[in-house]
Amino acid sequence: MTQSPAIPLPPPKERRRLREAGSLTQAQVAERVGVTRETVRAWESGRTNPRGRKREAYAKLLGSLPEEVTPRQEEPAAPEQAPEPPALTPEPDPPTPPLTPAQAFDALYAFCAPALVRQAYLLTGRRELSRESVERAFQLAWQRWPEVAVDRDPAGWVRATAYEYALSPWHRFRPRYRHPEPPPADASDRALLDALLRLPPPYRRTLLLYDGVGLDLPETAAETEASTPAAAGRLLRAREAIAARLPELSDPVELHRRLAELASTERLRAAKPPTVRTGSERRARFWTRAAIAFTVALIGTTALTVRTAPTHYEPPIAPGAEIQGVPPRVAQGALSEAEVELREKLRSGMTSGPERLAPLSR
Repeated sequence: MTQSPAIPLPPPKERRRLREAGSLTQAQVAERVGVTRETVRAWESGRTNPRGRKREAYAKLLGSLPEEVTPRQEEPAAPEQAPEPPALTPEPDPPTPPLTPAQAFDALYAFCAPALVRQAYLLTGRRELSRESVERAFQLAWQRWPEVAVDRDPAGWVRATAYEYALSPWHRFRPRYRHPEPPPADASDRALLDALLRLPPPYRRTLLLYDGVGLDLPETAAETEASTPAAAGRLLRAREAIAARLPELSDPVELHRRLAELASTERLRAAKPPTVRTGSERRARFWTRAAIAFTVALIGTTALTVRTAPTHYEPPIAPGAEIQGVPPRVAQGALSEAEVELREKLRSGMTSGPERLAPLSR
């Protein structure tokens, strides 16, 4: 069996130039091709390349962009004016002020949080847990912002953290998450969500990243901490399980569309960026104070132990040992023949010497 040759694509810089020449945004290109905005950004940066039907649709769109460019209307010629004398020194462009850490964090949150909440809902089927997972992920990102800000893919860092928190098995022990939430109103949405939740968490996550978010197989494997063959196996088994329950979703394109529709039907709103930053700072202060209190208690306990501990070694009292040769002590009673004989001997010998005194009765 021979494979058809891949459709040629222009270089990454040329892809971006063609999109900008066609006055299209990355979101518009993503909507036409059927992927996410992050995927289009990765294609234009050269980190990844499209494949299959997405590659064909993307190449066709890029090939039609020059034809969609509308020619500029000729502007009326301005009246001739006297030429201005050239300036002695060129005026430099005003430098663009860099974003503050809070502004950069807010921009990342506004770009990623709404989509992440919907993705977490597909992973868990719980609305409140989805919002909580995204907020906790961004709180951790704000605490480690110097590390996240220079990461190659900050959005991927936050997404991986949110997925890990959402799929944590410890949520089952929380009282508020022991009972299921109301399912979606539409019957087809309920069937799809039920099929997703029946998948094992690694399979569910792999399917969402590949067919929902639009990552390629190596990126999906890296984010799920698996090898590429293992990620491919999980993806195929997840698709087979979905197709067995919902045969109409055997086509990956249709599955991607239905996943996007299911995520968009629920009204899931994320908190405001300042609220997340404030919560992160409050949480950091709490744990800092708890660590300080624990350290103070440990120091106090150590000082008390040192104060009350003995200053010299006291050997323990040895256990008693049995002494041999001592006649056992007997209770009072009649004298034996030997004792009677001894008593008589003592009584008879008390006056046998001048140095002995014997009491005389009067």
